[in-house]
Amino acid sequence: MLRWRAPSSAVASNRMNAVNIAAFFATLKAANPHPRTELEYGNTFELLVAVVLSAQATDVGVNKATRRLFQVANTPTKMLSLGAEGLIEYIKTIGLFRSKAKHLIETCRILVEQHGAEVPRTREALQALPGVGRKTANVVLNVAFGEPTIAVDTHIFRVCNRTGLAPGKTALEVESKLLRRVPNEYLAHAHHWLILHGRYVCQARKPLCWKCQVAAQCGFKPKTLAP
Repeated sequence: MLRWRAPSSAVASNRMNAVNIAAFFATLKAANPHPRTELEYGNTFELLVAVVLSAQATDVGVNKATRRLFQVANTPTKMLSLGAEGLIEYIKTIGLFRSKAKHLIETCRILVEQHGAEVPRTREALQALPGVGRKTANVVLNVAFGEPTIAVDTHIFRVCNRTGLAPGKTALEVESKLLRRVPNEYLAHAHHWLILHGRYVCQARKPLCWKCQVAAQCGFKPKTLAP
């Protein structure tokens, strides 16, 4: 579970109000009207696998592994036939590959035996799969099925606390606040706008405030200057 332990200088001095929230997302939407995940996938099962593999790993690293993997195992049945050891040969460059392989093979077994080899569309069924927590379920629900969910990762957690958009001490608290505070018209893509903003602009060590398009709405006072 994510818990906020950053120094006070990294926390927004003011919570973002409704007017600023609307402007914040309108600006992000104008810059990137149709944001997409940077994980590569061709079907819902591939998306699920990629998100499970992305825990404590980069999207770039996951994509390098899954380009080979999905050529031979892009369905639960095909991946199950690999077995854990066979799967490891494709994902051993990714962190925690042994536990992820074990979880994915068991997940494939459940999908085949209980869901007709299809990825379920409910949070409860998704979170019942090994290695699938709330964050992973939210990504699948949002990206694959168009549900207005927000998966709070480290980037989104940081952005929401630093800007004052939805400060909270845990990922669940931040998620709950986001679902209340983000206008409905932006909920479908809010996850991607926030994660991309955190990944490329509102970075952990030194946020690139001088090039931030939403700096005017941000409550982070000690903004960094251009290098």
